[in-house]
Amino acid sequence: MVDRLKGKVAIVTGGTTGLGKAIAQRFIEEGAKVVITGRRANVGEATAAELGGDDVIRFQQHDSADEQGWKDLIAYTEEAFGPLNVLVNNAGIGATNDIEHDTFEAYRKLMSINADGMYLGTQYGFRAMKEHGGGSIINMSSILGLVGDTMTASYNASKGAVRLFSKSAAVYAAQNDLNIRVNTVHPGYIATPMTDGSGEGDSVAPYVTQRLKTPMGRMGEPDDIAWICVYLASDESKFATGAEFVIDGGYTAQ
Repeated sequence: MVDRLKGKVAIVTGGTTGLGKAIAQRFIEEGAKVVITGRRANVGEATAAELGGDDVIRFQQHDSADEQGWKDLIAYTEEAFGPLNVLVNNAGIGATNDIEHDTFEAYRKLMSINADGMYLGTQYGFRAMKEHGGGSIINMSSILGLVGDTMTASYNASKGAVRLFSKSAAVYAAQNDLNIRVNTVHPGYIATPMTDGSGEGDSVAPYVTQRLKTPMGRMGEPDDIAWICVYLASDESKFATGAEFVIDGGYTAQ
């Protein structure tokens, strides 16, 4: 199927590698124009060049926890491609530590990116979409936004915040007839730079190797998440809001 996102304009934060890159690629293939963000300009520019030309994809250096940066990002996107229809709050980092040995500094860094950035993106996404008839906001949570784990205290906190905040935003939009849908995606263990240790934040690779208990017996692929995001970005999901989409090989079914 093609053109499921024809005519739509999307922002994918953390779109230079891993899940974000896969989401951006599928969005473009389905007809959307996309702005991807990240902190490393060299990586972002290379990813944008790989996925398409300036007529379909742009890179913007961006810190998701910077409020002014969100204003600038949305203005840049609308100037480049037109009104914003889809926002994927995907930027995030991982960390492995229990509550006894974690530090408040590490906790605040993780929360600023995973939770504060999602809050700002949703808020400014709302304001932009409201002006142009609505849209879809997809907030990336995790299976660890649904279940606790002894070695991910801060990460649990951040992804749990994503889940419940998104429900509040979804109900607000629906009750005020804003035509903005807000949903969360909850990946299980997916083979990305975050799990193999090549991305930003602590490597979870040793933890995954020791503790992975996915009934399907393997890690997922970035496309497993990208396709559910295509569905949520498209008009096919017009009655889905405030919902949780769990893609985890059966992990949370146990």
